[in-house]
Amino acid sequence: QVQLVESGGGLVQAGGSLRLSCAASGRTFSTSVMGWFRQAPGKEREFVAAISWNGRTDYAVSVKGRFTISRDNAKNTLYLQMNSLKPEDTAVYYCAADPGSRYGNIRYSRYQYDYWGQGTQVTVSS
Repeated sequence: QVQLVESGGGLVQAGGSLRLSCAASGRTFSTSVMGWFRQAPGKEREFVAAISWNGRTDYAVSVKGRFTISRDNAKNTLYLQMNSLKPEDTAVYYCAADPGSRYGNIRYSRYQYDYWGQGTQVTVSS
């Protein structure tokens, strides 16, 4: 079993920055596709960013140029650097893992990930 624990959320003003972390347990982190999703009240959980074991990354259009996803395999940790935050970024942010990607293609759907963290709240004030 894989366990994921997010941290780093908080309250920031518009234009500010936060770095989220996701600590992963298990032996498959280095060969997993890892993703960040977010969910605001009353809305569906949506894709934010993902990074594969082969180095591929992709981002939602709404965060491109502002967010950067990265991973440290030696520490089994996933990161999301969030800059130029906007009020519409306010949501609970979740990290997710898909250890079954043979070719390392990016996964965009929440249903393609097998493991999830509990989430961390990000609130951006205007």
